[in-house]
Amino acid sequence: MNTVYLVANGDLRLSANQKCEPAQAAMEKALVEAIQKEGFSVKRAHPFDQKKGHGFIDSQKMGMQVFRTIPKDAPIVVAESVWQYSQHILPGLFAHQGPKLTVANWSGTWPGLVGLLNLNAGLTKAGIRYSSLWSEEFRDKFFVKKLRQWLASDKINHDTSHVMKYKEVKIPGEPRRLGERLGSSIREQQYILGVFDEGCMGMYNAVIPDELLSPLGIFKERLSQSTLYARMLTIPDEEARRVYEWLVNKGIKFNYGPNEETDLTESQVLQQCKMYVAATRIASEFGCATIGIQYQQGLKDLSAASDLVEGLLNNSDRPPVYDEVTGQELYAGQPLPHFNEVDECAGVDALITKEVWNELKLPPETTLHDLRWGRQYQDDELDAYVWVFQISGGAPPNHFIDGYSGTSSERQPPMYFRLGGGTCKGISKPGWIVWSRIFIDDGELCFDTGIGEVVKLPEKETQERWALTTSQWPIMHAVLHGITRDQMMARHKSNHIQVAYANDRASARTAMFAKAAVMAELGLKVYFCGEF
Repeated sequence: MNTVYLVANGDLRLSANQKCEPAQAAMEKALVEAIQKEGFSVKRAHPFDQKKGHGFIDSQKMGMQVFRTIPKDAPIVVAESVWQYSQHILPGLFAHQGPKLTVANWSGTWPGLVGLLNLNAGLTKAGIRYSSLWSEEFRDKFFVKKLRQWLASDKINHDTSHVMKYKEVKIPGEPRRLGERLGSSIREQQYILGVFDEGCMGMYNAVIPDELLSPLGIFKERLSQSTLYARMLTIPDEEARRVYEWLVNKGIKFNYGPNEETDLTESQVLQQCKMYVAATRIASEFGCATIGIQYQQGLKDLSAASDLVEGLLNNSDRPPVYDEVTGQELYAGQPLPHFNEVDECAGVDALITKEVWNELKLPPETTLHDLRWGRQYQDDELDAYVWVFQISGGAPPNHFIDGYSGTSSERQPPMYFRLGGGTCKGISKPGWIVWSRIFIDDGELCFDTGIGEVVKLPEKETQERWALTTSQWPIMHAVLHGITRDQMMARHKSNHIQVAYANDRASARTAMFAKAAVMAELGLKVYFCGEF
């Protein structure tokens, strides 16, 4: 009987691995049964660790040790029901010569599909051949058919007929000319991407090599989170208090509790206000057009979360921050785009989006979200597959229903955020968006884009989706017309997706074409996805 080796890559954080272990075990049981039904045996390549309380690969060192025990030509299945740090297993997958299949659960609660998309994008960037699958129960027709295909031929054919190359689409003259002009201007003017510690969250795919970035006229300023923390310590309490009172007067609702370990407290939010001021001033001093704070490694052991800060930075209307010497307001009236988790692909996208949207007189706020999960929704007014786009707090209040008045801040989950801090939470307003993703494939920068519709769901459905995912985080109910769930999963090369609002469908099309023309002018390989 042929043997398939199974590995389970995990988080770097012990608490996350322990909490997700039961879901992982259930997923593996169903997956193993499905493989065995096809006449194959399954050998788990690493045991459950009684001392740690989980069975995940949780470091690069461990991943290397595990892959040394697997026959080089054996078929491998990477099973995911958790966020995973790709660097744990990339060295092993680089060297492994056998067929590789990444598989995820389909769940909002247990973020395997988010981890899968991140890993797949990393494998694509690295030039590692792989196949991919996802399922809710691992016995549906789609999954069984594709699994059988992989076991028989070492590859899976997915439908990506929703994708069109740039040259296959007739770009209207005005947005094309605007894009070409802006692309040349960006290259000539040159911009700085402020990176507070590179490589967060295991996102190898989110690091753009300098030799690919520099031809765009965009350059990295590599900053340190220790500098950010040190600068926070210099911000006077009264300055943090002024930021806080500005937010309260705008209508943000802070959901406080008495326990520092599990609740949001005013002291945590005031620390976030100091981070907001410190980050803005550092960005200005280094001339950054956009910044990304890593937070999860290092800074998480020192301060409250960066997520409230990120949402504020991404908003045009935000608490003023002044230069300490000149007294001039910094980045007045404009967002200072923040790319969550130091995703440099999102940072470049956000920078270019802001330039295009300003030219088109559209609201310049943009954010990335996780492509978190989705399911069909049907009532008298809507029958569509509605995605949950969700990120840990970087969405700007201008994206929410009722803006600041519709914004709340809740404590980040202790599993990921030991020292707490508030989010920037809200329900994204109905309207048309342009979505996109920059990624690396075959050594080249590529760009996927399309338009989508943010829909309003009943309160009960919204609350249920929040309960099934992460209720503390902002949520966007997104419909991607002309793209099925499985087409999106097969094509999308990141757990992240960039979004920005337009005024209506027509302006979304114009903005999409203009931004695509910028990317093409800068030398990216551009693709359009879905109906537009």
